[in-house]
This record gives sequence, C-alpha cells and structure tokens, in this order.
Amino acid sequence: MSVAQEVNELKEKGNACLKENKVTEAVLFYTQAIKLDETNYLLYSNRSYAFLKQDVIPLAFEDALKVISLRPDCAKGYFRKGEVEFAAKYWDDALLSYRVALRLQPNDPMILKCIEKTLLNLNQEKKFDEQIPWLGAGIGIILGVSLVLADYTLASKKALNNPLTMLLVPCVCAFIGYFIAKSIRYFQKQDKVDLLSGDKSSLFGDNSESTEASEDEPRKHAKYSKAQARQRYRKGKT
Repeated sequence: MSVAQEVNELKEKGNACLKENKVTEAVLFYTQAIKLDETNYLLYSNRSYAFLKQDVIPLAFEDALKVISLRPDCAKGYFRKGEVEFAAKYWDDALLSYRVALRLQPNDPMILKCIEKTLLNLNQEKKFDEQIPWLGAGIGIILGVSLVLADYTLASKKALNNPLTMLLVPCVCAFIGYFIAKSIRYFQKQDKVDLLSGDKSSLFGDNSESTEASEDEPRKHAKYSKAQARQRYRKGKT
C-alpha cells in the first residue's frame, strides 16, 4: 500500500468515527495520517473540527491556522478558524474569519448563515454590555431610597435630616451600583483563559496587515490549556 493510500484510508476511518461520534478515535486516525503527510490541509481541517467537538479549543485553533498556512487561498481554513472563535465567544474575530472565507467562496449558504449568527451574538453582547451598568445603577437607586425611607420611618434618631442628604444617598448608591456592575462585566470578559493564544498572522500572510486585522492579546479558557491538550492528544492518549 502506498503512503497516499494509507493516508486516505486513515482519513476515511477518521471521518467514519466522526459520523459515529467517536471523536477521540477520529483525532487519533487524523493524527496518524498527518504523521505520514504533513502537507495535507484536509487532515488538519478535519482534526480541527474533531478537536472543536471535544471543546479542545487551543488545538482546534492551532489546526485551523495550519490549514490557512498550507492553503491561504482556500475558504476552509478561515471557516474552521471562525468556528473555533465562535465557540470561544470571540464574535469580532469570528466575524472577520467568516468574511474572509466568504470572500474566497462567495455566496456560500453555510458561511452566510454563520455570519448572520455571529452578528446576532455580537449585537446581543454589545446591548448586554450597555444595559448591565444601568441595571446596577437602578439597583443602587432602589437600595438608596430604601435606606432613606428606613431612616425616615423606622429610626428613632434620624441620621438623614437634611433633604439634600436624602437626595444624595440614592445618587451615591446609584453610582456605586453602576461602577460595581461595570466592573463585574469587565472581569467576566477578562476571565477567559488563553484559548486562542498563538501567532495571529495575517489572513493572507501579509505581516503588515496582521497588525490591523487583530491584536495579539492573551486570552483564556477554562477547559484545557494548549500544553494540556497537546499532551492529551498529540501523544495519542485515549
């Protein structure tokens, strides 16, 4: 059996395992095939999809970038990259990747659907970011008014005699609530582990464009680090 035949057989076995939802076995078959042919971009694409199904985000992203490096003129790598970024909830990055895929493969219904879904999530997150601080401010106002009423109706010795002070308490509580809610939202977004770490090269290999396309910022993920995932799968652990 020739190397090409063996690679194709391993790929087909991996595809069959994916259809049966035997994702770990599929990863192992694709990995064996890649060892025989490291230039076959379809193997990396399939393995990226398999890693993504197991929520091993760092390696799914790494394989998607490998597809792009091998075939920068093919939409598949950018589509895979967009899928990983979508799963990681990096809507801006996913939208960029999907749009590049669409440029290379115009009017593709799957890509168009993914762009639509990404835009929906992006708009929802922006709306959520705008609403949350004001929700905190509203809670602060309610708390402040409650404190004023409690002092006015329940306290035997009133602490808030001045009308200006009574007005100031809800305002201060609203400001504190706004600040706390905004801070919580900020730290929620920062709480992601570095799932898409690695060199974010330009979508078309031009280093001058890579700086404009995205910034190489540390990111996080709660499931597996890249080192842990690589140890788990690159060595063929079942």
